Amino acid sequence: MALWDAVKKQFLDVLEWTETDDQTLAWRFPIQDNEIQSGGQLTVRESQLALFVDQGRVADSFQPGRHLLTTQNLPILTTLKSWPFGFNSPFKSEVYFFSTRQKLGQKWGTPQPVAVRDRELGSVQLRMFGTFAYHLADEKLFYKEISGTREVYRTEDLAAQLVPVITVHAATAFAQSGVPFLDMAANQQALSAELQKRLAEPFGKLGVALDAFVVESITLPDALQDALVQRQSMGIVGDPARYAQYQAARSIPIAAGNTGGIAGIGAGVGAGAAIGQMMGAALAGAAAAPAAAAVAAAACVACGKPIAAGDPFCKHCGKPQQRACPQCQAEAPAGAAFCPKCGARLA
Repeated sequence: MALWDAVKKQFLDVLEWTETDDQTLAWRFPIQDNEIQSGGQLTVRESQLALFVDQGRVADSFQPGRHLLTTQNLPILTTLKSWPFGFNSPFKSEVYFFSTRQKLGQKWGTPQPVAVRDRELGSVQLRMFGTFAYHLADEKLFYKEISGTREVYRTEDLAAQLVPVITVHAATAFAQSGVPFLDMAANQQALSAELQKRLAEPFGKLGVALDAFVVESITLPDALQDALVQRQSMGIVGDPARYAQYQAARSIPIAAGNTGGIAGIGAGVGAGAAIGQMMGAALAGAAAAPAAAAVAAAACVACGKPIAAGDPFCKHCGKPQQRACPQCQAEAPAGAAFCPKCGARLA
C-alpha cells in the first residue's frame, strides 16, 4: 500500500487552489518532484487566474473554469516542449495561481514629511495618509515584473513597491494643484480623483489595476501645526494691543488673590502695580487721542492756520477768533461762555 501511495504521488490529476486569506496575490502549486498527468484537470475558481511556466518561460494562462490539460488547451506549452503529436505521458511544469479579487483598504502614507511650496505658507512639510484598492489584471505581466518564482507573493510585498510611487505622485499633484494647504480640506476629493488618474499608468505597468484611491488626511508636522494655530489665534483676536489690555485686566484678580506668603503678596502687589500702570497709560492714551484731534482740528477764521483751541487771537496773523451764536447769530469772542447779545450759552 505504501508503494502504491508513493507511485500515486508522482502523477497529479487535479490542480486547484483554495484561497485561505485575503492577502495572497500569487501562489505556486507545489509540484516538487511530481509530474502532471496527461489529461488531468485544472480548476480555476472565480476571481482567480492560472499560469503555466516552463523552465522560466511563460506559457499558457487560464481563466476561471475547469480545463482538461490536453494539447489543445496547452498550445504554447506544446510548442515549448516540442510535442508534435500531442502528449500521453506525465510532464513537469510550474503552475502559478493568482488572486484577482479586489484588495480593499490598503494603507498608504508618507513615512517622512514631504517638502512642498505653498502659495500662502511658503515652503512647508506635509504628511499625507489614505487608502486605496486594486486588483491583479494581467497575470503574465505581474509574474514577469513582480512576483516571479516566489512560492507566495502577498499584498505587503507589493505595498513596498506601490507606496513610494504613490508618495511621489501625491507630492507632485499637491504642488501642481496650486490649492493652499488651508483650502485643501475642501479639495481632498478632487485631489483623490486626480491621483487615481495619475497612478493608473504606473500601476498598469505592474499588471495591477487601481480601483479606488482616497486621500484621508493632509497634516503638518507638530512644530508647524503649533505655529499655524498661533497665527490663526492672532487672526481671531484682531488688535494685539487691545488683546494685551484684555489679558492685563484678567490678570488683576489673579494677582490680588495671590496667597503665596509675604513674597507672594509682594509679587502680587508688584504685578498689580505694573498692570495698573500699563492700563493707566493705555487709558490715558485713549483719552488723549480725541483731545489731540480736537487741537489739530482748530484753525484761524482769517488765515486758516492751526491755533490752540480757545485761543482768542491767532498767533500767526493776530486776528481775533470769533464765532456765531447759535441763537441770534451774533459774533462772540473766542472762549466766551455766553453770547454778549442774547445771553445764550455757547457750546
